[in-house]
Amino acid sequence: MNMEQLLICLSLALIAGLLMSRLAKVAHLPAVTSYLVAGLLLGPFFLGRLGLSGWGIGFGSLAQVESYGLITQVALGFIAFVIGNEFRLTTLESMGRQAITVGILQAVVTTALVDLALVVLHLLRPDVISMASAITLGAIAAATAPAATLMVVKQYKANGPLTHLLLMVVAIDDAVGLVLFSASFGVANALEQGRIDPLGVIVEPLVEIILSLGLGALAGFVLNQLEIYFHSRSKRMSLSVAFVLLTVGFSMVTFQIGPVHCGFSLLLVCMMTGTVFCNICPTSDELMDRLDRWVSPVNILFFVLSGAELDLNILSNPLVLLIGVVYIASRSLGKISGSYFSCRATRCSDNIQKYLGITLLPQAGVALGMAAEAAELSDGHMVRNVVLFSVLVYELVGPTLTKISLTAAGEIEPEGRTSARTANKPEAPVTLD
Repeated sequence: MNMEQLLICLSLALIAGLLMSRLAKVAHLPAVTSYLVAGLLLGPFFLGRLGLSGWGIGFGSLAQVESYGLITQVALGFIAFVIGNEFRLTTLESMGRQAITVGILQAVVTTALVDLALVVLHLLRPDVISMASAITLGAIAAATAPAATLMVVKQYKANGPLTHLLLMVVAIDDAVGLVLFSASFGVANALEQGRIDPLGVIVEPLVEIILSLGLGALAGFVLNQLEIYFHSRSKRMSLSVAFVLLTVGFSMVTFQIGPVHCGFSLLLVCMMTGTVFCNICPTSDELMDRLDRWVSPVNILFFVLSGAELDLNILSNPLVLLIGVVYIASRSLGKISGSYFSCRATRCSDNIQKYLGITLLPQAGVALGMAAEAAELSDGHMVRNVVLFSVLVYELVGPTLTKISLTAAGEIEPEGRTSARTANKPEAPVTLD
């Protein structure tokens, strides 16, 4: 694609997302849902079929959408960096134990329930799904998408104990999901190849987490040290942007230490950078606010591209739909029940017990990355298609459910007349009836 086509395509995608958000506002839907729908309409199954992608109108193929992968990686880096702001020492002192306990338990419960449901399906219909794929999908189910959740929180300025715990749990999910997936995928490979690799199951995921947290902590410390030399707000924000781009770049590096394959988790690296920076920089609040406004167009493009990447071909395969329905039902039950019982065990408030699980349903990039790694299984294509189907459902429905839950918990004010010049004026008082 030529440079002019690239720019036209990105600009039209951004404009389409913004225009669609106006329709979403009329329907009282989150803006992130409208961006996903805009991407779906611009994708290869709608406007892309008209053959106008050469003029920058729509995406002609899934490969063309994937060529914009750098934008999605950068957007995820900024999202993780902003989520790191939730791990301030003051918040950790009051909610840290609860966040870690809930983050681990709900992920484990979700994996166990999805494993159980899919293993039963395998025993009933071994021709539909293999035991290895069933176990792998169970681990993938633990992952939650931080991007859609954060966008809903930012759009509606959600604030309260549920919101703070939600953002912390979503961040912890990445580390827990990584360990669960590595262990489950190692077992799945052992079932198919007749051998188990302890390096791949135990050592490599732990090394990835340690390296990611270490690199992020170092980047956050260095960022704060360099910020001291700049007094202009614009220059300090520019330095923060540069460091997020730097950490995204470093997180893509892989290397070998003996037999151990080492790499980094983009979300963990950028999250840890934000966490350390926010805890040691006295002006981090202002910088985070300015940074969030600056990266808004990148975030919109991220969701438009995510919508365009949704493969509708999977809807024509009845086996994928069957496994997908079982996967979605068991995963939803796992997230909701796991969150409820872990919140109850840690004595969270009634609102958190009731609504946290629903807000953890969105699933996207992390799960798709795991599914891509599972492609080497004998029916790895089935795993990828099931995850694609679940992403299609969760990304279109999840943000709305998150908004409804946060509103019911009293942490989002009812929508009223809002604009850049006028503050939100609720149309009715907040009630929990």
